[in-house]
Amino acid sequence: RAAARRMAWLLGERVGGSVGVTVRGESRPGSRVDVVTTGVVLQRLQDDPGLDGVGTVILDECHERRLDADTALAFLLDVRAALRPDLRLVAASATADTGPWARLLGGGDGPVPVVETEAALHPVDVVWAPPPRPVPPPHGMRVDPALLAHAAATVRRALAERDGDVLCFLPGVGEIARVAGQLADVPAEVLQVHGQAPPAVQDAVLAPGAGRRVVLATSVAESSLTVPGVRIVVDAGLAREPRTDHARGLGALTTVRASRATAEQRAGRAGREAPGTVYRCWTQAEHDRLPARPRPEIELADLAGFALQAACWGDPDASGLALPDPPPAAAMDAARAVLHALGAVRDGRVTPRGRVLASVGLHPRLAR
Repeated sequence: RAAARRMAWLLGERVGGSVGVTVRGESRPGSRVDVVTTGVVLQRLQDDPGLDGVGTVILDECHERRLDADTALAFLLDVRAALRPDLRLVAASATADTGPWARLLGGGDGPVPVVETEAALHPVDVVWAPPPRPVPPPHGMRVDPALLAHAAATVRRALAERDGDVLCFLPGVGEIARVAGQLADVPAEVLQVHGQAPPAVQDAVLAPGAGRRVVLATSVAESSLTVPGVRIVVDAGLAREPRTDHARGLGALTTVRASRATAEQRAGRAGREAPGTVYRCWTQAEHDRLPARPRPEIELADLAGFALQAACWGDPDASGLALPDPPPAAAMDAARAVLHALGAVRDGRVTPRGRVLASVGLHPRLAR
């Protein structure tokens, strides 16, 4: 939504003119550009594989390796190979290793060209700010309250030591609310930004503030538009990744240490407009031991939804899809067993019930 507004503003228009937006619960198509979620792309591909009227698809932030984005790319490569050789595909990222993506997009014709642009990067100083005492690692969704208290204290320290607004990264809505409560008396406006935040709050974050601000955000702020006024990032060093909850037979999120690539992406938010500072709530030695990049979601997540999408696409075992990484065999076996039990597939083919379940946009167990 914010990206669509920015594009429309650059053209001197409002959303719904040349630039439109389609997300869950909102549809304002544009005459030239539609900004959509990957879930919308997947549903459109299932309904209209030829993508009538579409000339170019740009997949932004491809390095995040979200399962729905990887799936959409594989379907789009299928469409280009079988139905639309004229379809242009672009994978965009500020941090991705371009070689594998260039080869994947090129298919059998060799790597596609890589276009690089140099952004105006300002220096960002790193301050290592670990807790005064060791904090237990996260377990499941639980984050030790001591780390949240330390994150709040680090925000206070940053406000005292540096100028500008603060962007603090926390793993989830609950952690944001808790830290916000501990910052109620700071001399700054405290804003809470996450996927469930009302559009008015998201709009307020992307507009300059009247005074100093502290923006508490989940990973949604890692790669979104520039937050005006931010000169300081406080990074709690945590992220949420999908896992399979075998007790419930559903996907779930768990809290993990953020990767080095994620930490670099977050730090860069402090240097968008001017030199800045990042306060990392861990030591440099810990940083050196972090994984280089986040693991692809396809290696971690419950694959029932993915397997249903693949079955609707006509490739129930996903063996013919040009995915950046193949799905684990055991996870796919478990996913197909779930779909069979739900009556979504029979003899390797999707059933009418399965197509209905796929259109709901929920995990197949919940969609039934």
